[in-house]
Amino acid sequence: MQTEIKSNMLAISSPLAAWLIVLASGFLEVVFSVAMKLSDSYTKLLPGAISIVAAVLSVWLMSFTLNILPLGTAYAVWAGVGAAGTALVGIFLFHEPILFGRLVCIALVVVGIIGLQLQEGG
Repeated sequence: MQTEIKSNMLAISSPLAAWLIVLASGFLEVVFSVAMKLSDSYTKLLPGAISIVAAVLSVWLMSFTLNILPLGTAYAVWAGVGAAGTALVGIFLFHEPILFGRLVCIALVVVGIIGLQLQEGG
């Protein structure tokens, strides 16, 4: 059974589309976090504005998926993509330490995301 969500701007008609939006929304969480760091405590206008716009877009996009996807699973995937993505960007862009334990924990987050999606059949 497929549910169709209609909005003036966005219509989601399948679980696959909803999951793709969750992933995009998770990537916006990474943009939000990176821009927030670059904003220097919101004292720099452009990165501060990008941070706020990315955060609002992330939550707004996520909201369209919640009538199709289970809240707990969708939220966990969204947060996991944001957390793992931000940790990886921190390593590569901000030269944060690359520690074996840290990489294992990031991998566990990714495995958890995949496992949750597999449990939902999506």
